[in-house]
Amino acid sequence: MTVPLSTLITVLVARKSQAHFAAQWHTTGELNSHLEEFITGHEVLKAFSRQGMAMETFTASNDRLFQASARAQYASGVVQPLLVFVSNVNYIAVVVVGALQVAAGALTIGGVQAFIQFSRLFSQPIGQIGGMLTLIQSCIASAERVFDLLDAAEIPAELPVDTTDGTGPGAGGRVMFEHVTFGYSTGTPVVRDLSFTAEPGQTVAIVGHTGAGKTTLVNLLMRFYELDSGRITIDGVDIATRARDELRSTIGMVLQDAWLFTGTIRENIEYGRLGARDADIVSAAEATLVDHFVRSLPDGYATILGNDGGSLSEGQRQLITIARAYLAGRSILVLDEATSSVDTRTEMQIRDAMQRLRQGRTSFIIAHRLSTVRDADVILVMDHGRIVEQGTHEELLAASGFYSRLYDAESSGREELRPAEEPGL
Repeated sequence: MTVPLSTLITVLVARKSQAHFAAQWHTTGELNSHLEEFITGHEVLKAFSRQGMAMETFTASNDRLFQASARAQYASGVVQPLLVFVSNVNYIAVVVVGALQVAAGALTIGGVQAFIQFSRLFSQPIGQIGGMLTLIQSCIASAERVFDLLDAAEIPAELPVDTTDGTGPGAGGRVMFEHVTFGYSTGTPVVRDLSFTAEPGQTVAIVGHTGAGKTTLVNLLMRFYELDSGRITIDGVDIATRARDELRSTIGMVLQDAWLFTGTIRENIEYGRLGARDADIVSAAEATLVDHFVRSLPDGYATILGNDGGSLSEGQRQLITIARAYLAGRSILVLDEATSSVDTRTEMQIRDAMQRLRQGRTSFIIAHRLSTVRDADVILVMDHGRIVEQGTHEELLAASGFYSRLYDAESSGREELRPAEEPGL
């Protein structure tokens, strides 16, 4: 009797409590997300006097967590008392039946005592299982969140790398986009039937309104996403036939957000080429104007940085990421808003350094500030995922088209001509 009843109680309660534990962990993640936002954005909260709003949001999330946790603990907490009750009922039944058997002369008192002891030994583990149910259900709910991530659709498997020609992609640096179409969701293309060629050593600037698809282009080049149609080739080799790691080993990137990891300035620069000599690291730092401010720091290149850059300015952090790309020496370079957070004087200095960096490399520059791309060999003007104009700065100004209007608007300090109507990056 003990086993069937205990099993039934455990199954019924487990079904109910597991849903409550899943809700508990969901609200825990929600609360942690809010806390991270508030901590990283505390200066903005204070600047706009939004501490009260933040506290209300936190309190609401905390209340939801409290309610979910209370329901989960209550649902799982009734198991052990119920199992103990069932065990005690079984114990009483053994005693009553045993007493009747002794009275009838069918069983000795010693036999009844033995049954009682065996009953206790049998029911005790069942009660312990009930006590562990709370922990088990909590672990299952947590595991479900992990398995949801593990079961997510994977990036398509790599194709075998073709090395029969003895060269890897990017050795020359000729990049071709051929009728490329891509969308983050079905039926909503961000890039539409786009074609262009970047010759080896050329600097190609990509400009346009926010949402025009500029950053998407370089994401496709890096194979962060797979094309819907068309193809991209480097030196005549379709990048879809190359291993992602091999492809990315030929491309250097400087992102809009200057990412630094915890370590010294030297280690952050060396990240571009692990095992680089100190002389090469210093040379890269000098070329990108990092050496100038590093020498003024008490610990120089041994200065410890966190992922937030420590006491360095945004411009100095970005200079370090540029030095990292310089040291890497890749044949293709991507600069995504590389000078967007740097003051005008520093921007001019970086521009000179980047000209030296771009020599002999195919470079893609993505920027809203057209002043940073005037010296590009080719400027691609994008609008809603299409190239609407291309040419040099002078050629595009002379055409008095879309680029010319963008440039005039920037020069006069006006707002952008119109907002993007379609999603994209």
